Amino acid sequence: MSTETTGTTDVKISTASIALTDVAAEKVSSLLKQEGRDDLSLRVAVQPGGCSGLRYQLYFDDRNLDGDTLTEFGAAKVRVVTDKMSTPYLMGATIDFVDTIEKQGFTIDNPNAGGSCACGDSFN
Repeated sequence: MSTETTGTTDVKISTASIALTDVAAEKVSSLLKQEGRDDLSLRVAVQPGGCSGLRYQLYFDDRNLDGDTLTEFGAAKVRVVTDKMSTPYLMGATIDFVDTIEKQGFTIDNPNAGGSCACGDSFN
């Protein structure tokens, strides 16, 4: 992992903190193209809440916060950012995108989760 300084912000460039499947990377790239934005990163955060104690938040963000970890994926160079508090919870996690008759959306397979709620929105 290397550290890059952007302005007054230190951002860690990672090669192994979190994984994004090719399908998920294509979906993120497609969503960014729909918005006409190429300056955004997919921010993945862990926040207190949900029935199991912690929950994931995924959203597009144009900020680089102090201590962020940045990982790039695919030919489109999709950027995934995690903050310094969330990174330890997400080490080794894989983000995928599913589109079936039963479910559509991003999923996170996290080896650090000890358990999750029935709805799958939170973990501990």
